[in-house]
Amino acid sequence: MEYRQLGASGLRIPVLSFGTATFGGGNEFFKAWGSTQVEEARHLIDICLEAGVNFFDTANGYSQGMAEEILGKALEGRRQDVLISTKATFPTGDGPNDYGSSRLHLTKACEDSLRRLGTDYIDVYHMHGFDSHTPVEETLRTLDNLVQSGKVRYIACSNFSGWHLMKSLSVSERYGWARYVGHQAYYSLANREFEWELMPLGLDQGVGTLVWSPLSAGLLSGKIRRGQPVPAESRLAQGGGQGPKVPDELLYNIIDALDEVAAETEKSVAQVALNWLLQRPTVVNLVIGARNEEQLRQNLAAVGWNLTPEQVAKLDAASATEPIYPYWHQRNFPMLQKNIL
Repeated sequence: MEYRQLGASGLRIPVLSFGTATFGGGNEFFKAWGSTQVEEARHLIDICLEAGVNFFDTANGYSQGMAEEILGKALEGRRQDVLISTKATFPTGDGPNDYGSSRLHLTKACEDSLRRLGTDYIDVYHMHGFDSHTPVEETLRTLDNLVQSGKVRYIACSNFSGWHLMKSLSVSERYGWARYVGHQAYYSLANREFEWELMPLGLDQGVGTLVWSPLSAGLLSGKIRRGQPVPAESRLAQGGGQGPKVPDELLYNIIDALDEVAAETEKSVAQVALNWLLQRPTVVNLVIGARNEEQLRQNLAAVGWNLTPEQVAKLDAASATEPIYPYWHQRNFPMLQKNIL
């Protein structure tokens, strides 16, 4: 297993982490992802650890906290061997202060996550989204206090816009507070908007990218085919998809290119799609999910080898889209580092 530095921090993490949104199945949306319970979770974690994947990603919003509880029980006796990432900001109740990034909510959310996980510290604590109603200073001071107390080791964000992240980094620098070292973001061959602003920002500011939904909610799993219905057992068919619709012609062109490269490499379509991401700038980690052992082992086999530059170029060309303004205009600048986009 390859390990990479998480942004401008001293923390080294494996290039794959195991996502636990499939744990619990607490409502119809999450049931479409999976309903893994403690015994099966332990088995999947065993497989991850055997492969060198010691990083487990969860969130307090996954199945109303059930995912955290199941992960905590499945890791009993092994806490010292693993890294845990969890998140806050999404609603945890019906009250007016049961969501967001306020001092009140984050302090309680962190304590609740620690209790559910059965641990006294969180390795990477993500803000699951940007709270525009809470001053950035309040959020970051609270997070710095959690770091200083030892309850959190590193902080990261998720689903931020470029200005959200840049403002946050500036405030942390101004006051000498803990800074975001990672950004968990939506990125795949089918969804490359991340490259327009967030990737250059990450390069410039030393923020590592942890990719969620690297197979675009199953679109790049190899199960979706031109002219064929979506398989009934897939997450998409069961209502667990996320993100904007990918135009059919673009999607099928990507799949055609993936098929060609999969045949050349003797790997699966999904493995090729994951390996492409690991060769992108700023990408440190892919959050992989699995509803069963077979899916997990398939995803784990996406590492330990690399696509050739020619194969990467083929996939780049098949998945390219015209950026929106001002990014298309910025690409006319003669000194733009085109190799990063």
